[in-house]
Amino acid sequence: MKNHNIHTVQRFLLLAVCVYATSSVNAQSITPQLLNQLRSNYQESPAERALRNAIGSNDLRTLALNQQNLQAMDTHFTYEVKSKGITDQQRSGRCWLFTGLNVLRARAIRDFDLGEFQFSQSYIFFYDQLEKSNLFLQSIIDTRRSPMDDRTVDWLFHNPLSDGGTFSGVADLVTKYGLVPADVMPETYSANHTARMSDLLRQKLRQFGLELRDMSEKSASEKQLLKRKEEMLGVIYKMLALNLGQPPTEFTWTMRNSKGEVVSSEQYTPLTFAHKLAADPVLTDYVMVMNDPSHDYYKVYEIEFDRHTYDGQNWLYLNLPVEDIK
Repeated sequence: MKNHNIHTVQRFLLLAVCVYATSSVNAQSITPQLLNQLRSNYQESPAERALRNAIGSNDLRTLALNQQNLQAMDTHFTYEVKSKGITDQQRSGRCWLFTGLNVLRARAIRDFDLGEFQFSQSYIFFYDQLEKSNLFLQSIIDTRRSPMDDRTVDWLFHNPLSDGGTFSGVADLVTKYGLVPADVMPETYSANHTARMSDLLRQKLRQFGLELRDMSEKSASEKQLLKRKEEMLGVIYKMLALNLGQPPTEFTWTMRNSKGEVVSSEQYTPLTFAHKLAADPVLTDYVMVMNDPSHDYYKVYEIEFDRHTYDGQNWLYLNLPVEDIK
């Protein structure tokens, strides 16, 4: 009798645990009952139906714009950069490129009395992505004897390429490749919306990087690795050309002044064009200043591998308190 009571108590406790566990899981999960309740509680009003239709075809940020707040905004600035026309990087990470080229553009407009004018962002961006691809692949060759879990190797594979950058990149790329007007190499959809193209390039570069390391493990010589790297860069060049267009090597450009009058019509290469319209000491004689509270002030810092070309300069900046920068 005593054993029977013990077994009865055990079965009761087990049943209680099961019931509790089931009720606990049900309380944490979306059950069919809860889903039906959610469906029945959702009653779409005419206003909500109209809102759903609007959201389905428009950017939420545009719909959420409060026009009344716009009227109260003070758009006056103490310091204003005189410019003709506004450039738009759209959905890309090329802020560094637009900023750098706008510095050169404003000076060219001033010095040559131009009307609305832009340097081609796509032209420089093409070579930026090609150079960064070479930087990654060559860095993989340079670190081929380090283990895969080495911090530098791990960082390289996590960050093979991006569309971001700094002004030192503008200086290096313009000095090496020159400039062209925007109408000679205009923007494309992939230039304005870089996410998908950048993702495909990163995938391809990681694949190439693993191949180079595998070749090295199989005793490939450095000469063989460099030859294979050149073939890989040919693939990257093709991907960029399909997305951005092929950069021109020479072109004819007609200069017009602010009144629309023709000043000259000449044949240029990208380098001769840059030498004429952007022979500016800002490319070589200036340094970057930043406010980085995580490091000591009044010191110069260099970020390794944070450059745009293999033979270029790393991100170099003078760290200052924000009060000094102001």
